[in-house]
Amino acid sequence: MTNILLTGSSRGIGAAIRAQLQARGAKVVGHATRAHDADTVAADLSDAAAPKELWDAALERSGGTLDVLVNNAGMFAANPVENGDLQWLDAWEETMRVNLTAAAQLSRFAVRHWQETGAPGRIVHIASRAGHRGDSPAHWHYAASKGAMLAMHKTIARAYAAEGILSFAITPGFTDTSTASDYLASRGGAALLADIPLARVALPDEIARIAVFCALDAPPSMTGTTIDANGASYVR
Repeated sequence: MTNILLTGSSRGIGAAIRAQLQARGAKVVGHATRAHDADTVAADLSDAAAPKELWDAALERSGGTLDVLVNNAGMFAANPVENGDLQWLDAWEETMRVNLTAAAQLSRFAVRHWQETGAPGRIVHIASRAGHRGDSPAHWHYAASKGAMLAMHKTIARAYAAEGILSFAITPGFTDTSTASDYLASRGGAALLADIPLARVALPDEIARIAVFCALDAPPSMTGTTIDANGASYVR
């Protein structure tokens, strides 16, 4: 059985990933800011100590072995440049802590775990189209966090492939979650959809199918790959 730690598993893309991984027979240790079931570890990733506590709890629940880490947890909150200096900086740092630093800490714990055990492992990073093309003027921090996540992913892939430690990244565009719905409404909805040739946003199940493929099926030669899923709104 494959043991997987999945952050941000309580809703949206994370909930879809969890359901599909479990349908494949994987044991999934979920994560949320507040635990809602026995298989979910509560951890506030804006707290610097939380990623280590989450990793240790997940390792214990999985019997001492984790095979896959899925870095899915993230936050997306507007931070207009007109905000006060400290307010803007606090919002920037909180987003970086949750979206990037916590993912980096967990990735480090995973790499060290696999090096110590000699086992292969996989990390799947749920990044964003924003990491390539940027985002709105109120979301500098979000775009920067996801761009940095992609750089981290590539570094991990290049550094540890020879040890059987693989890294994959997914860059969704707008996805039909409550967060994306609020954002679409704030940006004009239909006008924003006009920028997507597919004429609709992605569904959580679509992103989940890609994540499950990376976690369980992708051939090792794909390590370092970034898979876009944005309805052709950004092509590279």
